[in-house]
Amino acid sequence: MGHGQEISQKSRTIAKNTLALYFRMFFLMVIGLYTARVVLNALGIEDRGVYEAVGSVVSMMSIVTSSLSSAISRFLAVEIGKGNEENLRKVFGTAAAIMLAVAGVVIIVAEPLGLWYLNNVMNIPEGRMEAARWVFQFSLAAFAINLVSVPFNATIVAHEKMTAEAMIGVAEGIFKLAIAMLITVSPIDRLVFYSMLTALSALAVRFMYSVYCRRHFAESRARPHLDKDYFRQMFGFAGWNGAAFGIYMLNTQGVTLLVNYFFGVVFNTMRGLALNVENTVKQFVANVLKAMNPQITKSYVTGDKEYSFSLVCKGSKYAFLIIFFIALPFMFETEILLRLWLGEIVPEGTALFTRLGLVCLCMDLMFNPLNILVQAGGRIRRFYAITCSVTLLIFPASWILFKTGAPAWSCYVVFIAVYAVADLLKLILVRTETGFPLRLFVKEVLLKVLPVAVAGTIAAFLAWRFIPAGIWRLLAVLVTGTTISAISAYLFALSPGERGFINSKIPFLKK
Repeated sequence: MGHGQEISQKSRTIAKNTLALYFRMFFLMVIGLYTARVVLNALGIEDRGVYEAVGSVVSMMSIVTSSLSSAISRFLAVEIGKGNEENLRKVFGTAAAIMLAVAGVVIIVAEPLGLWYLNNVMNIPEGRMEAARWVFQFSLAAFAINLVSVPFNATIVAHEKMTAEAMIGVAEGIFKLAIAMLITVSPIDRLVFYSMLTALSALAVRFMYSVYCRRHFAESRARPHLDKDYFRQMFGFAGWNGAAFGIYMLNTQGVTLLVNYFFGVVFNTMRGLALNVENTVKQFVANVLKAMNPQITKSYVTGDKEYSFSLVCKGSKYAFLIIFFIALPFMFETEILLRLWLGEIVPEGTALFTRLGLVCLCMDLMFNPLNILVQAGGRIRRFYAITCSVTLLIFPASWILFKTGAPAWSCYVVFIAVYAVADLLKLILVRTETGFPLRLFVKEVLLKVLPVAVAGTIAAFLAWRFIPAGIWRLLAVLVTGTTISAISAYLFALSPGERGFINSKIPFLKK
């Protein structure tokens, strides 16, 4: 197979995986939007805030999952790229042993520390402390279940079998829908029942991942064991990667705890609803990046750096465009969109949280492919040491602002300012560590998305400015902003090859 044919095959694989993940995402999005409304109405604003606040205590520990999952996926992708089946078994067996050990340690450490924080620091409404303790226990159980699932999830991603992940995701969405229906007829406290069913859902999903992997990938049948070389490499890699994930969790879930401490659970509900919107948008981007990431790694380690660099630019460009297309109507018509989604139970201030959160999301995800490229090269120490030192400023800066009487939304402004500096540093450092040309990023990403952002924003603003508030203005912003953005993206953001692909799929664009 020639080089051009090989790249074409890789592109088809990416496209197929992206479509599978988008099917999964659309299904989960519809389920998620509906269940969020049902759960909010069933639990009420205060209990939903309790769930968000207590859940964030456990979520803080997900740095372990995220960092090790990234390390496992990277090492699996490298060995798949090299075609070394024996090393694949060693990587999986070592990963399984590590995650079992970590799950045990986390439970032993988190149980007393988490309960102490819950009982002595958290701002929980009167009469809800017992329910909050149960939420913590079930959240911790779900977290431990997800930990031992990591090697199986990472194996599916490394093998680029996204169709399987999509099908399991559909099952997960059905579980969430069933949970939302069941809590309305709960025989016990609704908050406790909701937490218990969420943990049981995590167990069922973990079982499905395990069964699929054991049937399709020989390495996943390897028993947990420690290979000293891979153990050392994984922990060295996961240590720096974990520091980055840890700081990100501090800047998100940690700040959620700060919001609880300074402002109470109603503000946690506002932040939680805004995060629901962010996470929904994030899934659109994550599906593209998840399909591309294994190819970025495999291409780089096998010496095809040019293709790897091109994928990094495509990933960053697509990340911005996806977020922009979805976020544009939210930036102008947040209030009415939230009411259409959640009904009238929308705490005042949620709209501002949502707008700022979407800007933060763009600052984070647009530069995420650079992280994958550095991880593929393996030289991550200096990259993460410098970028983490900068992003670590968000939590203390937010604390200081809250202490001086700044409003709850000020933490988003801090995030945006700090990440602007961190993203610039990423561009400089990735060039040093991998040889990635900075000029390529400017030419293929920044200069291509800028005209789209300007044209789309002006079009949406004019519709918002000159049409009276209401459903017709919402429709005008949606149609005008989306249409102008799409035309601008076609003309300025897409490469000739990408435009040719679109032309071949749309009848009236065919020559």
